[in-house]
Amino acid sequence: MARTRTTKKLAQRIDLNYFKRPTPFKRVKFWLTVLVPVLALAWIAWRGFSRDSRVYSSGRMSAPHAVLEKQCSACHVSKPGEFSAAAVDSACLSCHDGPQHHSLAGLPVPDCVTCHTEHRGRISLAASNESCAACHSRLNADKWGRIKSLEDGHLEFATLRDKAKDPGSIRLNHAVHMKPIREGPNGPIVQLQCSDCHRPAAVSSPWPYEDRAYAGVTPSYSTEVHAASAANTLQPPKPFTGRESMLAPKFATACARCHLLTFDKHFDEGAPHDKPQVVHAFLVKKFQEYIAWHPADVRVARDPKRDLTGKPLPPGVRILTPAQWVSERTTDAEELLWRKTCKQCHQLVLRPGDSLPEIAPANSVAKWFPHAKFDHDTHRGFSCSGCHQKALTSTETSEILVPGISNCQACHAPGPDHAESRCFECHTYHDWSKRKEVHSTFTLPALQSHSGN
Repeated sequence: MARTRTTKKLAQRIDLNYFKRPTPFKRVKFWLTVLVPVLALAWIAWRGFSRDSRVYSSGRMSAPHAVLEKQCSACHVSKPGEFSAAAVDSACLSCHDGPQHHSLAGLPVPDCVTCHTEHRGRISLAASNESCAACHSRLNADKWGRIKSLEDGHLEFATLRDKAKDPGSIRLNHAVHMKPIREGPNGPIVQLQCSDCHRPAAVSSPWPYEDRAYAGVTPSYSTEVHAASAANTLQPPKPFTGRESMLAPKFATACARCHLLTFDKHFDEGAPHDKPQVVHAFLVKKFQEYIAWHPADVRVARDPKRDLTGKPLPPGVRILTPAQWVSERTTDAEELLWRKTCKQCHQLVLRPGDSLPEIAPANSVAKWFPHAKFDHDTHRGFSCSGCHQKALTSTETSEILVPGISNCQACHAPGPDHAESRCFECHTYHDWSKRKEVHSTFTLPALQSHSGN
């Protein structure tokens, strides 16, 4: 009789404790389950004991903050048993106490970390275009433009957009000076270069058309220049090198060799380039000294070249006193200076009753973009006329010759074939001239323990 194989009999043949028997795979899994957490806890404890907080960090810090990589508490303010997830403004202001970020068009005032993001490696902490655009793309489009970047939404520079005029009073025809021109009344024909008149302060090379007699004298008038808008002028946190901006041209270094201030045939030297009161005192003194050494010149013969039609002829010879001779020569010299020589460049106002005129202030503008930073030195490889093209044809003093935004956009744009175009290249938000002084008690153990690295 055949055996009957039932499910119950088959189940009795199976070892129900098979999962309890040890195997190589089970042993490995057990030890991994035990050892990995133990090793992890031991590693974290060792890092904590050695005060190495990089284990908790989101990434490497920028170069200026590199010494803080192990000092989380410097920026992430500690709460009972925890640190804040993001750096708080109070931590930033303990070292960088600059002016508070202003609110635009009702937009909320951003925190420091909104624009300056750390833990991204050794990169610049300057605000990204996206950070700037978060607010500036939401402003009044007609007034500010919806700015996302230099090439997207940025309006024309305000100086040109508002069709402003140069407030300077010095009469200058750039077009004439950019063509071949005679050096003085009897000099050779020369071709002037922009750098003959316009240079940064740090450049010390000789001026081709300088007159040392004037360069060695300090005038009594003010030589101050101003920005196009004095209010809210932003200053970068780093000091100037002296090569960023151009100096206002000076008579002694840029004009004196061509524009002579001769005043009388008895003298080879020119009158001082100064206030009318100083010029008058100089003329009187020079004529007094001259007549004291040449007393015979008080006998004045009539010059037929100076006879005027319809006017009675003076005597052929006049005998003057020294004081009369000085007075007449001074009057003639001032007539030449006020009505011809000085008037070529300056605006003179002669008020009734005054013997000497008033000269309008120069009002030279040193910086046309007070809210932007520009470095002429970094652009020294380009010709001046490449950006200031209007200078070749400008005939009026009131014309502003700064380049427009399209000129900048030709070079500054995204891509490998263009120069950097991010906002921070031209704009400094924080007015560091108004920053507060910081009296910090914060110490850096990292600087002490790693000074040898």
